[in-house]
Amino acid sequence: MREILTMWRDTRMIMLVAVVAAVYAAVLLPFKVFTILPGLTSVRPANVFPVIFGIMFGPAAAWGAAIGNLIGDVFGGTFGPGSIGGFLGNFFFGYVGYKMWGNLGPLSSGVEPDFRSKPFRQLVEYAIVAVAASTACAAIIAWVVDALGLVPFSVLAPIIVTNNTIAAVILGPPLLYLTYPRIKDMGLLYTDLLRDEDVTVSTPSRSQLAAFALLLTPLVWIGVGISLFGPSSTPQIAVGALLMVVFLAGAALGGERLSSIVGA
Repeated sequence: MREILTMWRDTRMIMLVAVVAAVYAAVLLPFKVFTILPGLTSVRPANVFPVIFGIMFGPAAAWGAAIGNLIGDVFGGTFGPGSIGGFLGNFFFGYVGYKMWGNLGPLSSGVEPDFRSKPFRQLVEYAIVAVAASTACAAIIAWVVDALGLVPFSVLAPIIVTNNTIAAVILGPPLLYLTYPRIKDMGLLYTDLLRDEDVTVSTPSRSQLAAFALLLTPLVWIGVGISLFGPSSTPQIAVGALLMVVFLAGAALGGERLSSIVGA
């Protein structure tokens, strides 16, 4: 995961952080009036951006999503202790796609996410990535907010999963179809900007194992957190901490594969 720090050495990656943050916040703010949980979440069609920007911009999208969500909280009237969870959750909302695209074995399309070749295979792979990113974001935010005693995990997690997944799955494919070729032509994919030594290198088998860890860990986390533990309970917090470690291990051990796909 060293690229999340080393990317700050590249001016173009910093520019992408600003662009992602600005776009995300600009689309979040008008929908703050459509409240689901007062002070915590609202209807969010902008949730498509962390996923598609994550696939295209890698770690820059992770920072951009985290900062953009924080800006949305500050200027949308929802800034508070729960914003800590929002920052962390949205960071990984934008990070997961970067690590998963191309690393899902038989479930991967093996092509660039432009929805021009193998569209059905790409749709399957994209939906899996969107669900993984959405559940990771939901589990992390709900875990932090529950630990702070604000809203029970079992209430907030399903709302965020649904809110994130609907926007990402419905809006993502057409937006990637329209934007990916243009972003690639401009040389702004993370594969064009990150230096070779800054990209995490891993074996195909280890990257595939890590990708499935990023998919399954948050799903288990959501299921266990909703069904077994009470609000702000010690088991809820402890199991969440353990699964967070497993999730981070998957993020650290896995490599990205879009570089090899683009270069093929």
